[in-house]
This record gives sequence, C-alpha cells and structure tokens, in this order.
Amino acid sequence: MVSRLNKADYKWYPVYTQPRAEKKACQALLNKGIEAYLPLHRQLKQWSDRKKWVEEPFIKSYLFVRITEREQTEVLMTKGVARFIYFSNKITSMPDRQIDDVKLLMASPYELEITEENLQPGEKIMIKAGPLKGMTGEIISYRSQKQLILRLESLGCSIVVNIAATLIERF
Repeated sequence: MVSRLNKADYKWYPVYTQPRAEKKACQALLNKGIEAYLPLHRQLKQWSDRKKWVEEPFIKSYLFVRITEREQTEVLMTKGVARFIYFSNKITSMPDRQIDDVKLLMASPYELEITEENLQPGEKIMIKAGPLKGMTGEIISYRSQKQLILRLESLGCSIVVNIAATLIERF
C-alpha cells in the first residue's frame, strides 16, 4: 500500500547551516530535489583594489526547506547543513505565510536590515499600500523614525524595514 502525500504534509523548517555555507547547502538541497529557499540581498563589498555588488544571505547561517517529516534525515545528510532549529525540544516549523512574507519583503524596493535585538512589542499595524500591502507588524521607535517590524518568532530575530508612516494603518 502506497501512502500519498498531500500539500498539508509539507512544512517549512528553518535550517542552521555551517558558517558561510548557505549558498552551497541550498544548491545541494535543490540538487536532491528538496524545495529550499535562501533569502539573498545585494550588498556592495569593498576590497583593497575594487568594489563589487554581491548577493549575500539575508539571515546569516539560515535557510529554509519545505519537506515532510520523513525527509528531515535527508536534509541533515546534506553538505553544509548543521542542524534544524528546535523549540521546546521539537523541530520548529514555520507557517507558509511567514515564508511568503519573507519572499515579499525580499522582492520589495525597501531597504531592509536584520537585527537580533529583542525589540519590545508596540502598536500593531498593517501596511495599507505598496508592494507590502496586507502585511502586519509592530511599530517601534528605531533611529527616531517609525519603522515596520516584522517578527519572525521561530527564528528569534526581527526584520526592520523603512516605510513611510502614511502607508500604515493601526488596528
């Protein structure tokens, strides 16, 4: 008897990689037929003789895989993958919506930065216009500007994005 997997059997999991191995680990997972997502952002790097735009991992040492529980061992046997992220002694999964939000942020024209500061909860908001329309977050005072904070609880970090106060709505 062959069991059939449906879409609900697949979940997104954050994976911790070995240092500076994010791109190679992601490619190795893709080569195995495993759905993987590595958020990248362009960054201007300065060397002693030149400057160059390079694509760097947005969240250092992290990538995301969409797998079933049975594929966890195969992910761990991939070169460059260190471990899954655990919460309460259980491998952490993420809702599809959170990955969709990260993809939307990475595709947006806004300047993004990541911070591991423990940002305190503030006023809840929703973006009412632009490419991030419909996303929700919290307002904090950061560098004396109002900015949207998108909390990614299962990663233990927050994403800070500069956005005009006129594009947000309180709820």
